[in-house]
Amino acid sequence: MLLPYEAYGPTFVVVSSVLLYMSRGAITRPRSHGFYRFFAWECILLLIWINLPVWGDGPLGPMQLLALALLITSVLLPLHAFLLLSRKGDPSPARQDAALIGFERTSKLVTSGAFRYIRHPMYTALICLVWGIFLQQFTWLGLLLALAATVLLLVTALIEEKESLAHFGEAYRDYMQRTRRFVPFVL
Repeated sequence: MLLPYEAYGPTFVVVSSVLLYMSRGAITRPRSHGFYRFFAWECILLLIWINLPVWGDGPLGPMQLLALALLITSVLLPLHAFLLLSRKGDPSPARQDAALIGFERTSKLVTSGAFRYIRHPMYTALICLVWGIFLQQFTWLGLLLALAATVLLLVTALIEEKESLAHFGEAYRDYMQRTRRFVPFVL
């Protein structure tokens, strides 16, 4: 059940505060991927906030089906990626980088599952989430937020690739040659 519209403001502030807390190590480091990821998360949160009142309204047409497919992908793909990173990435507290969230502190390069085809399944999922939310209702503000979030996630991925090259070296460079950034065989 959706919250009453009056509750959206305080809910937005609480969720935004949680995202800020999660990003506390990166928010003061503009050269880290987490800095840009925080602002992408904020754009996504704003996009949810403006579309929540109309979520699921309207007929089940092609756009709603596309939105549903994107939203399902945005849930399943990060779960899959998180499990792989946790099980095969061997997260280590020895990787001391305040900009990294716990499961990102991998000590081994993960190249199986979705990572066999794309380097950033979690960012791909966030991009799917952005456009799945946007398709709930077209507004110029929504389009601006969706584009901003997409650009911020691209910048996040580019910076994370530099960080991964610094950490994993040639193994990551070889991995980059075999995979795409977001969409298997395409992009």
